[in-house]
Amino acid sequence: MLRWRVAVAPGRAVTLRWGVRVEDPEAVVAAPAGGPEWSRPRVEADDARLVRLARQSLDDLESLRLTEAGAPGDTFLGAGVPWFLTLFGRDSIWAARMLLPLGTGLAAGTLRVLARRQGVKVDATSGEAPGKIMHELRRHDYDLETSGLQLPAAYYGTIDATPLWICLLHDAWRWGLPDAEVAALLPALEAALGWLGSDGDADGDGFLEYIDTSGRGLANQGWKDSGDAVRFRDGSRAEPPIALAEVQGYAYEAAVAGAALLEAFGRPGADRWRDYAGTLAERFRERFWVAGGYPALALDRDKRPVDALTSNIGHLLGTGLLTAEEEVRIARTLADPAMSGGFGLRTMSAADAGFSPLSYHCGSVWTHDTAIVISGLARSGHGGVAADLATDLTRGLLAAAEAFGYRLPELHAGDDRTLMGRPVPYPAACRPQAWSAAAAVAILHAATGLYPDVPSGRTILRPLPGAPLGALSVRGLRVAGSPVDVTIDRSGTAQVTGLPAGMEPRPAE
Repeated sequence: MLRWRVAVAPGRAVTLRWGVRVEDPEAVVAAPAGGPEWSRPRVEADDARLVRLARQSLDDLESLRLTEAGAPGDTFLGAGVPWFLTLFGRDSIWAARMLLPLGTGLAAGTLRVLARRQGVKVDATSGEAPGKIMHELRRHDYDLETSGLQLPAAYYGTIDATPLWICLLHDAWRWGLPDAEVAALLPALEAALGWLGSDGDADGDGFLEYIDTSGRGLANQGWKDSGDAVRFRDGSRAEPPIALAEVQGYAYEAAVAGAALLEAFGRPGADRWRDYAGTLAERFRERFWVAGGYPALALDRDKRPVDALTSNIGHLLGTGLLTAEEEVRIARTLADPAMSGGFGLRTMSAADAGFSPLSYHCGSVWTHDTAIVISGLARSGHGGVAADLATDLTRGLLAAAEAFGYRLPELHAGDDRTLMGRPVPYPAACRPQAWSAAAAVAILHAATGLYPDVPSGRTILRPLPGAPLGALSVRGLRVAGSPVDVTIDRSGTAQVTGLPAGMEPRPAE
């Protein structure tokens, strides 16, 4: 407690000033100097919720900027407040990927920070393996007696951060990350690709899978990492090793993206990874699709399809793993009210035995999860049901944003929005959270539909058809450092200005 005894004479004023300086020699992350690494676009929209959500989300993203204590030159986003304000491979990568329309600076910092901590040896306790991208970084070992978790300070228990790192590098390159910065990361790219074909597929069946061999780490190592997240439709739990559906999509996309980078920079191995991707797609088609007409959540230790209907399959959209017809089938499946009837996309179908609207991963709605599916629907380029579902999910998130004061939480309950006037909060949700705040930019990107490919000098402009969100203008996007504006009128006609020379947009194929 601080106290001052002050005497103030009549007609006089006294000003007290004090400050605090904290020095933490054990800190592994620190606040960065200077302003954010991304642009702050000016958004105008018929739907004022888009404007308010963008404004609040960009404020929140600034508050989550971090650097490594010993390497202040590279900025990344801490996963969320209050539980995860540190470097998280998966979360930091997804947030940087969603923010690419605002510039490549954050992506570059995130890629470099994670590359410096890329695995170099096999360690069952930490989950480290050569080429693997880490999961989380703490100042000391993490011991949670109530759950049995005992995680080392640098923990690698994630199955998806490595392919997502590759995808981020490729996408940043297409948005204009300078060649010199890409080239400096190619050794890390080659190591990450090597992990896909070795330790990432421990049993050699051609799929990426995980198992916690230490008995003290995370039992589930995809983004749904709670202990009961991987269930069959009857509610029973799957036993590891687990091969998650969406991770195979990430692996396919990473292999194709990695091949493109290797070829563009004159490195060997492109054909190997294109062959890997083609074989993976065939194998996935044979093993994952279930009788209900959708891909299973996962394969269990006996290679049985875990037949729960979940949001995970929405992450396959736009990865290239699926045929056009398969993408439309998934869009139709997710459009069922049992999946899309909440304020966003439910993590599990309301028709499944394991469903609970307040379950962490089995029925709740996660902001970033819904945004990833919206982005995939938009990237897939299919009209009709895909565009309608992207619009419906966006409207669900906008309704949630309004209820939460435009600071979208990590997750909220998956109750039916036709029965509930507003979403029910999840008690322990992070708020703000990086990938939830970044979802606002993902929504704007899906709506405007700007897809540049700087290395090839091509740009596609493919907004959601029919301007389902009304007129929209986003001024101050960034392509190869150039400020770019996209406007869509109420008829759905889109215009883009400011693209670098030679990158005039062309119709989508």
